[in-house]
Amino acid sequence: MATATTADTTTSPESTTGGRKPMIEAVGLSKFYGPFAAAREVTFSVGEGELVAFLGPNGAGKSTTMKMLTGYIAPSEGFARIAGHNMMDDRIAGSRRLGYLPENGPLYPEMTPKGMLEFFADARGLSPRIKRDRIEAVVDICDLSSVMYKPISKLSKGFKQRVGMSQALLHEPDVLIMDEPTAGLDPNQIRGVRKTMRRLSETKTILLSTHILQEVEAMADRVVMINEGRMVYDGSVEGLRTTGKGDLDEAFHHLTGQAESEPDEKA
Repeated sequence: MATATTADTTTSPESTTGGRKPMIEAVGLSKFYGPFAAAREVTFSVGEGELVAFLGPNGAGKSTTMKMLTGYIAPSEGFARIAGHNMMDDRIAGSRRLGYLPENGPLYPEMTPKGMLEFFADARGLSPRIKRDRIEAVVDICDLSSVMYKPISKLSKGFKQRVGMSQALLHEPDVLIMDEPTAGLDPNQIRGVRKTMRRLSETKTILLSTHILQEVEAMADRVVMINEGRMVYDGSVEGLRTTGKGDLDEAFHHLTGQAESEPDEKA
């Protein structure tokens, strides 16, 4: 587990992974909208097999940073790598290794989960045999068998989230980036997502954005925290607790310097 540190944008990504092969790398990522900086010089790395929680108040730059990591938007400065692939110069190769679940996942409400998974499998060029096997696998992982033939528009928030997660897993990626996968879920649904994350972390590298500090304690190997577009912490959960004198809520408030938050940016 990493030693607690405050952010240092001069640190190389490899130095933060505890000797593991870097699978997610942010190197000086910045995104400017006119005079406004949604993210500024964000540098961190997630090593192979790690599950890292990405924390920060609403509007801190989490979603913008995740979009730059995945190649969804271009950074104004810096670059991102997924499994060694620069997501500006070699995005297609990087995307083959990446499963991305944005906060509002890519769902087609008129489709059924079965139809949507078949559509994404065809779009990714999976062969008929691999397509069948992978759909069976993600249905099992995400526990979707009971809703496979129901329109997605009729599903609960929890099942919609599982459908979104299933498409992110369909091509069996090595790396998962998930933006608020438990947002809007009830305690039972959160428990289900937590169980799935633990199962996936046995074979995947995961960066998970969340507002729920209990989720950090339950799942994360390490914490990266961002505030006002800048990194303010990169270290262990225990180190974060020490920062708050034993209280994660106090640590969060201490590092972000605010009790109330602005609406999250949607770049």
